[in-house]
Amino acid sequence: MTEVPIEQQLKDLIERLSAYIEQYHGGSVEFIAFDGKILKVRLGGTCLGCPLLPTTLHGWVEGTVKQFFPQIEKVESEL
Repeated sequence: MTEVPIEQQLKDLIERLSAYIEQYHGGSVEFIAFDGKILKVRLGGTCLGCPLLPTTLHGWVEGTVKQFFPQIEKVESEL
């Protein structure tokens, strides 16, 4: 059995989060990069310009990612 690299696991998780955010809120989140400690994502759709963007990024995306990958120190958004 082959172990799936952490980067691919993160991409899969971000895809699932994005599908949920897209379906229920009209926004999206996309995997950009991972350096071993910091995950970079890009929020899009209705997330852009929304006053709740920081809450979505840190409360929702970062909170979910850290549940599965506690070794990740931070999730940052790139524009």
